[in-house]
Amino acid sequence: MIAFRTPTGARAESRPSVFSKVVELGGRTFIFLAIVVPHAVLAVAFGIDSITLLNYVHIMCGMLWTGIDLFMGFIVGPILGQLAPERKAEVFRLLIPKMTFLMPVLAGVTIITGFMMAQRMGMLSLTQPLVAAALAITVVLVVQGFGFLLPNEVRIFRQLISEKPDGDRIAKLGMQNARLAGIQGLFQLAIILVMANLRF
Repeated sequence: MIAFRTPTGARAESRPSVFSKVVELGGRTFIFLAIVVPHAVLAVAFGIDSITLLNYVHIMCGMLWTGIDLFMGFIVGPILGQLAPERKAEVFRLLIPKMTFLMPVLAGVTIITGFMMAQRMGMLSLTQPLVAAALAITVVLVVQGFGFLLPNEVRIFRQLISEKPDGDRIAKLGMQNARLAGIQGLFQLAIILVMANLRF
């Protein structure tokens, strides 16, 4: 069991709500930018019916989603694997609150814009092998992201806001997510290859 530093004085005496703890861990400004900006741009692209803007949002969010996953899986993960559990837990204490808000938004906006463009361009047909392959990979990504990665992040969050965070469990769950992120990044590279062949 690893004890993290807790605030002293008046702040320690008053018990903040779960919501305020979550916001404090994630950072108000970061949470706002991670959630509002991608959805706002998506809403504008949908509102003005711009395929160019939809494509831009799709590429930008997909690039960030893929890049962060590959970075986590093949750079951050191996480095953290060499650290002691308490140091891993400290890194994930700072990292996971931001990842929990950012990654689902990037994934969701990327998938939504992809479907919207495919529909408007008349490419949403399962009779095309490449389209079927893209949809199959998308299903895998959704299951990985929302079925495994996000629940693990929620579990880490629950540990972080508890009175006695279990550092070993935080480190274990965080390393699981780092490995899963690397696997997800490889699937994303596969779908990029499929998309490249669809467009040209």
